[in-house]
Amino acid sequence: MGRVFAITLEGKIYSCKHCGTHLALSEDIISKSFYCKHGKAYLFDKVVNVTLGEKEERLMTTGIHVAADIFCVRCGSIVGWKYETAQEKSQKYKEGKSVLERFKISGPDGSSYWVGHEAHAGGSDADEA
Repeated sequence: MGRVFAITLEGKIYSCKHCGTHLALSEDIISKSFYCKHGKAYLFDKVVNVTLGEKEERLMTTGIHVAADIFCVRCGSIVGWKYETAQEKSQKYKEGKSVLERFKISGPDGSSYWVGHEAHAGGSDADEA
């Protein structure tokens, strides 16, 4: 494998918890009301320095979506998922957007969340897969 070239962001940055690679800017957050199996997650309009996994149909709390896991380009950690398509008309706004799971990233102030820190039974889109 060759050298990894990562984009460096400026501003309030969300980074990979494992290696510190920049992933997104706080100004690109669309919603902070998403949840996954491990707690809070944020929906972003744009993320960088990720690779896309295999697309698959997933049953989530808001219906069936085609989604793919996203991985940090530097360390390979799964940091969230990207919505490709949504069946429900009301969910179409998610298409092309990415979710970063809070326990897998560090916030702009360096804060990290851990599994169970903000666990939530219900939520916007807990990944059922």
